[in-house]
Amino acid sequence: MPETTQFSGTENTNHIEGTLKANTMLMERYRIMGIAGGGGMGTVYQARDTRFPDAKRMVAIKEMVIPNTNEQVRQSALKNFKRESDILASLSHPAIPKIFDISDENDRAYLIMEFINGSDLEMILNKTRELPIEKILEWAIDLCDVLEYLHSHKPDPIIFRDLKPANIMIDSLGKVRLIDFGIAKLFTTDHRKHTMIGTEGYSAPEQYKGDVNPLSDIYGLGATLHHVLTRRDPRLEPPFSFNERPIREINPKVPPSFIAVVEKSLELKPENRFQSCGEMKAALEAVRSRPSMSAPSVSNAAGGGQNTMLIGQNTPAPAPQSTSFFDDMGGQAPSGLLEPRWKFKTEDEIRGGPSAYKGLVFVGSYDTNMWAVNLEDGKQVWKHHTEGGIAATPVVDSSSGLVFFGSEDQVFRAVDHRSGRINWTFPTKGRIRSSATLAHDHVFFGSDDGKVYALFGANGRLLWEYDLGAPVRVRPFVTNEVVIAASDEGDIVAIELSGKRKWATRAKRSINSSPFVDMKQNICYYGSFDGFLYASDASSGYSIWRFRTNAPIVSSPLVQDNTVYFGSVDGTFFALNAENAKERWRYTLEKPIVGSPVLRENNVYFGGTDGFFYCLDAKSGRELWKFETKGQITSAPFIIDNMILVASMDKTLYALPLFS
Repeated sequence: MPETTQFSGTENTNHIEGTLKANTMLMERYRIMGIAGGGGMGTVYQARDTRFPDAKRMVAIKEMVIPNTNEQVRQSALKNFKRESDILASLSHPAIPKIFDISDENDRAYLIMEFINGSDLEMILNKTRELPIEKILEWAIDLCDVLEYLHSHKPDPIIFRDLKPANIMIDSLGKVRLIDFGIAKLFTTDHRKHTMIGTEGYSAPEQYKGDVNPLSDIYGLGATLHHVLTRRDPRLEPPFSFNERPIREINPKVPPSFIAVVEKSLELKPENRFQSCGEMKAALEAVRSRPSMSAPSVSNAAGGGQNTMLIGQNTPAPAPQSTSFFDDMGGQAPSGLLEPRWKFKTEDEIRGGPSAYKGLVFVGSYDTNMWAVNLEDGKQVWKHHTEGGIAATPVVDSSSGLVFFGSEDQVFRAVDHRSGRINWTFPTKGRIRSSATLAHDHVFFGSDDGKVYALFGANGRLLWEYDLGAPVRVRPFVTNEVVIAASDEGDIVAIELSGKRKWATRAKRSINSSPFVDMKQNICYYGSFDGFLYASDASSGYSIWRFRTNAPIVSSPLVQDNTVYFGSVDGTFFALNAENAKERWRYTLEKPIVGSPVLRENNVYFGGTDGFFYCLDAKSGRELWKFETKGQITSAPFIIDNMILVASMDKTLYALPLFS
């Protein structure tokens, strides 16, 4: 039988008033400065730690007055307070306040913890008229990270159970801090009903029945994000009525791909939500940096002529790779051979992929620089500064030696590959996160202003622009007849080389993976946030088949030998028959796959959000080797000569050897 259900509706203001006055000393160490806040679980004071007289070390002291009228109630309250202390003491995460001390004196209990200088998110909502979407997205990713940490707690996951703006602090550096663990609960699989504690409007449907699991926190995060994005407080609305307040209608500035993530997290049935916070985090990362998921050409070896720059038709990589050596080693590269030839560290996350040309490697970073490093030793040659983060993969014109890339400063650039000096620039009206494609002496790319641009590669002169009406963040695919691009609204179009539309179709949700056309079969493949991989006739857009995964597809597909390869946010890498979508094999990770693959002869390479870079046998899906980085890999690698270049979110570009 379920136990008693407990809800807090609007914020509880009837908590016990603080009993400690200003300048009071607690534990002969902490001088009370005043009341910092409070809630249903007790009063919070700001205090100074006098044990450090030369440093103004501030702490937060949480007080709970233990009821003495009923011994059973008293013991239960004290047990809950100590449970919160034990939970906090066992945790170590940047978003969770550190616990320093605990005291139990007479009818009061005190928890001394890190003081957070900032405001809770509910207060921020009440004081500000509008919050930047980028900042909300950053907070959402950070919340997923801390919730994933809690849910991965050993031996039992910790379920927060009361995620809402009032329990989220934004510190003075703008970082998320999760507060008030008073109702956090260790989750066990004994399937017993538990006391329902939460906040009406933010709590998942199963919480109303006394059931709780990690997916309940995902719903709470979705409800919180809906509140922040729409400014509609769910406590003032009927439960589970978010679909009656569509984000798009209330706040049209929110990207459809962001909306899709929030909507999926708010599914009434737990099995229809993201199945982990790691999965949700990967989807949000994809929203933030989708251009880095754009697949560069199959094997972008340098030295091809201009006509070889059509996606999927680049100069073949040299020297087929044999796997017999790894077969002898039991499928693993021998120890030591996976040591990088060199590593190059940037100053911020690398979200886009690298490119290489004439002994140089080019990679953009969110430190606002495009870097050029020596291919042989990884030493810096030059860097080109922009006014915004670079999420796109650079592309090089082998005829002119120009390196093309866009930046979040809304400018598309062509720079000299030898010096990094500007050759020409082209301004747009939105951030540029789309990687470019070179074809027919022109460069094609998309912008957050909703347009696909075709510029003359030599001087940046505009040939035409096509308006899709929503941000274009994928890499366009160019054939001899059309330019195929997709938008944040889920529209995919084929634009004739003259700039006129040839055909258009639409997925159920945003298209995040770059389209790929098998030129021999004339079939266009692309993934969507609706979880489907689509195959359409490249001449008409008519659907041929679609293949469903269990989560959004951000990874860009690639085709070789009648097999289409791609990854899904559900953590699965697929190899399908390109004609009929029949599964050939699958390889499953514990974390989402958003990076795009590349192929070289018998091997397929891709990175995972688990921080590993994988090499699989393309025919069987057997793992040949893997290499660990210290961050998520969200972009496609680049193969040149006997090296494969891998960019990681740990701010590092790795040059790994290829074995023959």
